[in-house]
Amino acid sequence: MKGMRFKALVAIVGALALVATACGDDDSGGGELTPVNLQLQWVTQSQFAGYFAAVDQGFYEDEGLDLTILEGAVDIVPQQVVASGQAQFGLAWVPKALVSNEEGAGLVNIGQVFQRSGTLEVSWADSGITEPGDWAGKVVGTWGFGNEFELTAAISRFGVEDVELIQQPFDMSLLLNREVDAAEAMTYNEYAQVLEAVDPDTGELYQPSDLSVINFNDVGTAMLQDSIWVNADWLAEDGNEAVAEAFLRASFRGWIFCRDNFDACVDIVLANGPALGASHQAWQLNEINKLIWPSPDGIGIMDDGLWAQTIDVATAEGVIAADPGSGAFRTDLANAANQALNLDGLDVEGNGYAPTSVTLNEGGN
Repeated sequence: MKGMRFKALVAIVGALALVATACGDDDSGGGELTPVNLQLQWVTQSQFAGYFAAVDQGFYEDEGLDLTILEGAVDIVPQQVVASGQAQFGLAWVPKALVSNEEGAGLVNIGQVFQRSGTLEVSWADSGITEPGDWAGKVVGTWGFGNEFELTAAISRFGVEDVELIQQPFDMSLLLNREVDAAEAMTYNEYAQVLEAVDPDTGELYQPSDLSVINFNDVGTAMLQDSIWVNADWLAEDGNEAVAEAFLRASFRGWIFCRDNFDACVDIVLANGPALGASHQAWQLNEINKLIWPSPDGIGIMDDGLWAQTIDVATAEGVIAADPGSGAFRTDLANAANQALNLDGLDVEGNGYAPTSVTLNEGGN
């Protein structure tokens, strides 16, 4: 019954969105471009650099698309925005989207951009926390909102007892104030926030040696993160597979641009969202590139082993009720996009990729 109500709401909101589009002004140059929306998970930052670069470089226009990028916020759920028809494309972590699918969202993953997880649990080096078992009897922070699954899976897998989980804000203030023993962080964002802070005992910025980091890729509970989702019903409509493939070609080209033109890509992000400082955005892009490259089978192609691990962890921990089956993702559109980019002489695998070195400044400036 819950899924039926969700689908009914999707149909109503989707129909209203189509009417609004039909009645609105057409800014696509006399109908030459197809207007599409992309819903982000968060505000403008280098986590989404490839999409902003693709707009800046005209890659979407080259593919006949007029792309509008919709920023995210705490109360915006990208997969619901896509399911309701307000955006044709949305970025979401795999387990979150699969939870929505069990509620009737009807989404399909057409591009697995991130090849690995960026989630960490960060402690001070003097805490004695070096592995999940050390969380026993400790206060451990998490953001919630579906970001906690890798952590709770590790707690269960390693049989950690008497751990106190508390919801932390989307920053590292609780760790910096030593109000928690460990805090959730992304390699590309919150971890850097600690390294941008001044150690009051030394007057210098904190260093990686001051911290102890547990990486969920290393403990076996990592789950796939940023991927491109569409509504399966929308995709099945005439012409929309071609639109989706065009979107993937442009987006992948944007990420290739950010891999090969690092400084220019950072500048593009800063021009679109100057709220975060230059060194922070540079750090973030460097870490994001590490999550994407190399892509052994081509950018956006699903790694079957990591998909299986994600499903195993998600079902074992009750995140989702059952394996969603093979229809939850497809690789044919991403493969076709990669083949076209290969013909243009672009490296879609990035096997020779090497990260750059970024110096963080106080406050990320």
